[in-house]
Amino acid sequence: MKDRTAPAGNLFGLGREELEEFALAHDQPRYRGRQLYRAIYARRVRDFLALTDQGKKFRDFLSTHHRIEYPTVQREFTSRDGAVRYLLGLQGGQTIETVYMPEENRTTLCLSSQAGCALDCRFCFTALLGLKRNLTGGEIVGQVLAVATARGMPRQARLNIVFMGMGEPLLNLRQVMKAVRILADPDGLGIPLRRITVSTAGILPGIIEFGREAVRPKLTISLNASTDEQRTALMPINRKYPLGELLDACRHHPLRPWEHLTFEYVLLDGFNDADADAVRVAALLRGIRSKVNLIPYNSGPELSYRASSLARLLAFQQILAHRHIPAFIRISRGQDVSAACGQLSLAGLSEAARDCRS
Repeated sequence: MKDRTAPAGNLFGLGREELEEFALAHDQPRYRGRQLYRAIYARRVRDFLALTDQGKKFRDFLSTHHRIEYPTVQREFTSRDGAVRYLLGLQGGQTIETVYMPEENRTTLCLSSQAGCALDCRFCFTALLGLKRNLTGGEIVGQVLAVATARGMPRQARLNIVFMGMGEPLLNLRQVMKAVRILADPDGLGIPLRRITVSTAGILPGIIEFGREAVRPKLTISLNASTDEQRTALMPINRKYPLGELLDACRHHPLRPWEHLTFEYVLLDGFNDADADAVRVAALLRGIRSKVNLIPYNSGPELSYRASSLARLLAFQQILAHRHIPAFIRISRGQDVSAACGQLSLAGLSEAARDCRS
């Protein structure tokens, strides 16, 4: 069977059915593919010779012709708050970033779905890179195991996964959902769907298609504005999918009984943080089972916006709360190492490349 999603010879990234077909194509029974799948993802085996449940001849063949390869850790940037930004290398020379955020009872990993991003959001550092390419499902899942291996994380560690790194996940939906199926499968990484979140800037066809998925994580919408004029200035994608159409799709999104739609709102000083903005946001979300994460902006010299004051954040939160919209202030981790929301831009890449060559 020809591997269409992973680099030649690399079995990492193939799903259960693909590995079953791989086994059949090499004169092995189908269940050998299921064994390979569990070994690669649930057991995290990387040496085919350790697959004692496979016949010796097949093990030798796999060891000679194939491999199990994750993205490679090129550099770690450790924050004072414990977050770590990982610079990961991919086949073909591209690099991406993944963020590790430890907490007392769980760890959150912020994954990238694309190398760079095409959406050109005016307050986001990743937009400065442009889009390099989509990631494969294997490169997405590989971020989890590359970081888990680097951190020595046990298989039973409690993980939360957020697709809030580089790229727009719904513009790479097929590979994102392939990764999600492996991440959520008890025979894969076994991460419950309630602990996996996909964030979108508002790609309407993707939101509709996402809602039809049988295996579906939670969905977060980057709102960031209370009017079309504001949102278009910040997020050019709003010209194609304006607020009215976006929120109509949100109202029709098939929420499960335990689920809310989460709206992310980055507050920018003097631009979208007025009391009137909060009143309009509450009106926009009326009738949607939702909550709002208010995010202080992580600024930098390359972009002109600045963060709102804490007083403005609290006032905005109170206005939403008084209108029965649950709102939470989310302070981003890793700001001092460019690992916070909207900061992933391969900062330090030249230094990392220099270190890797030395």
